[in-house]
Amino acid sequence: MAVDRRALARALTRAARASVDDTLRDADAPSAAAPRIGVTGAPGVGKSSLVARLARHRVERAAPLAVIAIDPSSPHTSGSLLGDRIRMDSVADDPRIYIRSLSSGRTQDGLSDNLPEVLAAVDAFGFAEVILETVGVGQSEYGVRELVDVELLVLTPGSGDTVQAMKAGILETADILVVNKADLPGTQRLALDLRSVFGSRRNVAPPPVVLVRHDEEAGLRELSSLVDDALARCMRPAAGLERRRRFNRYRVQRLAARRLDEAIALLPASRFDERPADVYRDLLARLAEQAGSPS
Repeated sequence: MAVDRRALARALTRAARASVDDTLRDADAPSAAAPRIGVTGAPGVGKSSLVARLARHRVERAAPLAVIAIDPSSPHTSGSLLGDRIRMDSVADDPRIYIRSLSSGRTQDGLSDNLPEVLAAVDAFGFAEVILETVGVGQSEYGVRELVDVELLVLTPGSGDTVQAMKAGILETADILVVNKADLPGTQRLALDLRSVFGSRRNVAPPPVVLVRHDEEAGLRELSSLVDDALARCMRPAAGLERRRRFNRYRVQRLAARRLDEAIALLPASRFDERPADVYRDLLARLAEQAGSPS
């Protein structure tokens, strides 16, 4: 199946720039979504390179395939600081793979302001699979779990993120733990540490740990096979309704958070000299008034 790239680019641009009012006016009820693979991890672990390799491998049986990469943003302008597409040159020319980078904007969960709307637009173009790469995240930023079917947490030996990840909710939400750059010293110790964390916890099924090296394909094939197994479990027909509800719940949460951000931004600085309870009640009143007004 060929994707109309120009039409898709226009649709994604509209979705990425849509205001809350635009979204509320135009959004349809949640529909079936292509299988989604989330890739997350700390900065510098090689997420983009891994995504490019994984996309090249999986597109042989899941085409067309979309890659949505979230770039970190300037805290002052919300403009994108990096370009994940540059780091995916090896697959950028494959007509079966569509890559789109998004600025993270004001979000704090490694995602992007209008990401649910962008993913909804992607779904309308009939992709067989979607890979979503987050910004490099910390120990509590795991919003991606709400939007994907399978979550990969990428770590590297000696990068200093292991201890933090072990403390994190993100470690427990991941379906597969990927030790990337597994040719580096300390790989086996990291893999052992990761397995031991879950081995000491009762009633917690440990996620598989897979080692991936840049100079061989065996680890990548194992990773792709583990993704297939995880997708087979969560894409059963009986899980479809709950899956749509979960995706849409996050979408509604993001719309509410964006509306609240807009309302706070309109307040003069002097309002914050007042009691927080008074400001809070005023914000709720404003939001209720907006909700009752015709768009």
